[in-house]
Amino acid sequence: MKINLKYLFYIGMLTISTISFGQTEPEDVASVSNEFQDNFFESLKQKGIENYDKAVEFLEKCQQLEPNNPVVYFELGKNYLAQKKYKEAYDNFEKVTQFEPNNRWAWQGMYDVCYETRDFNQAIIIVEKLIEFKGDYKEDLTSLYMETNQYDKALTLINELNESIGKSEKRELYKAQILKDEKYQSVEKNNLLEQIKKFPKEESNYIQLIYLYSQSNQEEKALDIAKKLEKEIPTSDWAQVSLFKFHLNNNDGANAVKSMNIVLPSKKIDNKIKHRILNEFLIFAKNNPQFEPDLDKAIGYFKDDKQVLVAKEIGKFYYSKKDWNKAIKYFEMQLSNTSDDVELQLLLLQSYTETLKFDLLAKKADELTQLYPTQPQYYYYAGLAFNQLQNFKKAKEFLETGLDFVVDDYSLEINFYIQLGEAYNGLGDMKKKDSYFTKANELIKKQKK
Repeated sequence: MKINLKYLFYIGMLTISTISFGQTEPEDVASVSNEFQDNFFESLKQKGIENYDKAVEFLEKCQQLEPNNPVVYFELGKNYLAQKKYKEAYDNFEKVTQFEPNNRWAWQGMYDVCYETRDFNQAIIIVEKLIEFKGDYKEDLTSLYMETNQYDKALTLINELNESIGKSEKRELYKAQILKDEKYQSVEKNNLLEQIKKFPKEESNYIQLIYLYSQSNQEEKALDIAKKLEKEIPTSDWAQVSLFKFHLNNNDGANAVKSMNIVLPSKKIDNKIKHRILNEFLIFAKNNPQFEPDLDKAIGYFKDDKQVLVAKEIGKFYYSKKDWNKAIKYFEMQLSNTSDDVELQLLLLQSYTETLKFDLLAKKADELTQLYPTQPQYYYYAGLAFNQLQNFKKAKEFLETGLDFVVDDYSLEINFYIQLGEAYNGLGDMKKKDSYFTKANELIKKQKK
């Protein structure tokens, strides 16, 4: 929080008390001066080796010789501060300001004490004085307002500094913290409106204002600002974020697509916002299937996204709606880039099953058993497919091999027994058929207990 400033202490001619030569002989004046300087420089020496108690002793001798010399009080303050004797340090720095009200370093010393003792309210009083010497202390004042929860004053000062010297990361973090509280948002909205008037080409002001209006459900105002942004900065990608939402709400798919196709490839827009836009367009496209080709194109913008497998998530959306053919389409699209996702493969196999695409199911499951020879689910789907294709011998081979890999999965084991029963039924072996159906029934009963 504090500005890290080095003390610039200049030791020149030490002030010698004015002594009436009518009362004191000249040689006595010289003697006092020499004694003062000897003690003073000895105090500096002791402070230099961090022997602060001894330094204070020499300074107290100086104080007796020259009780009104501010240099002595300043050095006493520094030594007491080093010893963490905060009251004594503050009192001595304050004494300097009584002699020399414009001694910046004495005020800085008082500030150091307040900061170390976390007396932030008193620190504010001191910093307000320091600002008279150096405007940089306004940064300290901002932090002090935050420490004392004076957010209204902090926000005003942050905006003043942002305009006069530019934004800083710390101030922007402070501002975000303040604006979490809605009662300060109206002040910030007015400030941003004023900033937009002054600096119509500054994109960030529009973006922040759109965000604040959106957060407070003032969608029409957010749209107005987005339109102003588009007018002032036609190349702005951020304007299209709000315009996209507006077009969707108006069921204007063509213009929503235009906005979406500007936002999704933009390097300026955060991925979370892009995913939100895609999800909104997905729901729109489900109810307006003529825009499905635009959805497919949009997915292409996410092909390098390793955190969210977009085509897979869209496939899962359709899967949950039992729209199996669309689920298959997007699962297959994702698998062209991601071939080692077990969950994705199983979703696709189940979708083939639901749509009775047993030729595709058999081919895909067979390939997967060769690539992943210990994954029992792939053998199950291969067996199921070949049973449906009435190739019972091949179904039996896959099922018996895969059953060996089933561990602690009763549901899968039951399904294997049922399909093996079907395979042996097709092969005409009624004894084994009954055996496997019996095993399936026993396991079902065991599960119910």
